[in-house]
Amino acid sequence: MRQAESTLVVETRGAGLVDVTRRVVDWVGAQRIGAGLLTLFVRHTSASLLIQENADPRVLADLDAFFAKTAPEGRHLYRHDDEGPDDMPAHIKAALTCTSIGIPVSGGRPALGTWQGIFLFEHRSRPHVRELQLHVVGE
Repeated sequence: MRQAESTLVVETRGAGLVDVTRRVVDWVGAQRIGAGLLTLFVRHTSASLLIQENADPRVLADLDAFFAKTAPEGRHLYRHDDEGPDDMPAHIKAALTCTSIGIPVSGGRPALGTWQGIFLFEHRSRPHVRELQLHVVGE
């Protein structure tokens, strides 16, 4: 049994989904673990991770629009707005999604489906630098 871990730094442009699939797949391949489990963890309370369709960009736009309606921005809508009107909505969106995901590794690659991609979901309005912790264990 072997394991490896690393931190992937992702720069966002503000709210929206950032495709990190290629970077994660390349990192897993470089670890030379044929079968095992990959764990991804976003080290922030106002961003999250999703496995979602990577073929039609309208899916990502619709997801972004849905979450904007579900947790709207605005001063005085929430008690916690220390960092601006997008502060608490970002925490709500992160609570409704995932901060950690596990993906089986098969044949030295994450075992994603044909139309699946791995996305960092930035919930804050302005650009941020986010860290994803990657861990893979297997043989």
